Amino acid sequence: MNRSLKWLAVLTTIGMLFVLLGGALVTKTESGMGCGRSWPLCNGEFVPTEITPELVIELAHRLVSGSVGFMVLILSIWTWKAIGHIRETKFLAVLSFFFLVLQALIGAAAVVWGQSDFVLALHFGISLISFASVLLLTLLIFEVDKKFEAEKLVIDKRMRFHIIGLAVYSYIVVYTGALVRHMNASLVCKDWPLCTNDGSFLPTNLYEWVQMGHRAAAGFIFIWIAYVTYITVKHYKHERVLYWGWIISMVLVSLQVTAGALIIYTRLNLYIALAHAFFISVLFGVFSYFILLVSRSKKNAARVEKPSAVDLSPATVK
Repeated sequence: MNRSLKWLAVLTTIGMLFVLLGGALVTKTESGMGCGRSWPLCNGEFVPTEITPELVIELAHRLVSGSVGFMVLILSIWTWKAIGHIRETKFLAVLSFFFLVLQALIGAAAVVWGQSDFVLALHFGISLISFASVLLLTLLIFEVDKKFEAEKLVIDKRMRFHIIGLAVYSYIVVYTGALVRHMNASLVCKDWPLCTNDGSFLPTNLYEWVQMGHRAAAGFIFIWIAYVTYITVKHYKHERVLYWGWIISMVLVSLQVTAGALIIYTRLNLYIALAHAFFISVLFGVFSYFILLVSRSKKNAARVEKPSAVDLSPATVK
């Protein structure tokens, strides 16, 4: 495989991570209006005259997103031509660029016209789909030269249920977390894991309900991943891709929950908040790879179940 294509794929994947973290940084620092109601220019100027920290953060995010957008476009076209014969390539190429453009349009609309917090919360999740698509494209590129152990993996119904269920549910967790950020509800509860403001154990307003809803969703995904990891260690230890994949998932979700708690205790430390976004992004990438394995597993299972021509030959029967 072309070495330049590999480098482009790796750099684009890293670039998409910066786009995700940049979006989280814009939200955490409330820099979304750093360039005013102007897009793609900043305050209607090509070169801003009045420089503020919010302007620098918002403008930097726009420049990074635009640059990575061109990289994703080039990667999509290049992979389409180079490895278009691989079943998943064309779908992932279209998906990666489409959702990157979609998140840019939502961001632009939010700046120019404004959007509700519930719509803005979709922004991070849409970027996450683009990141996962680019990550899978990168894995496909490297797979050409060195076949992964998962090439002939057959996943049973129980594991398939957990993989698909957790992939979908993790997206819900991502949305609730993004909603917490956009509603400025990160510190609405002074304690963790419960919200005991004013001596009440139940939320008393919408912001507390959103915060506690996210905590409950995060708590459930932690328990679910821990359960699947236990099943994998006990019954799937021979499948190294699944084994190490779930071990990594357990580590990531543990770091994610820990970072979420530290956000409260450190009163929204920026670095911890960005780490919180980073861990869930990588975890969703792992789940996306699992989904790829599930799609291939069906094909592998059908191949195993179908009798070969040799098995049905007269010589074999005799």
